[in-house]
Amino acid sequence: MKVREHRTEKECFMFPDLNHLIPELKDANPRFRALLTRHQNLDRGITDLEYIDGRGPCDKDKVAAMKREKLKIKDELYQIMRSAARQPQV
Repeated sequence: MKVREHRTEKECFMFPDLNHLIPELKDANPRFRALLTRHQNLDRGITDLEYIDGRGPCDKDKVAAMKREKLKIKDELYQIMRSAARQPQV
């Protein structure tokens, strides 16, 4: 039996209408799990770069690229969740 991880606060707000699917998809869909992990890592990395010594991003281009990647991942996560929401429950 798998122990479910607690969702982060950001996960709950990212897709409020679909957040009930996150635990199931994390268990059943390796691609979803990998994307979610990458999204969380990017989020932490962006925060770290933006708040170094409280002076803002040290490398604005890197932060911008990370934000673009994070947004693409979020779009793919959303598509996976929408697809799962449309599938009939057994």
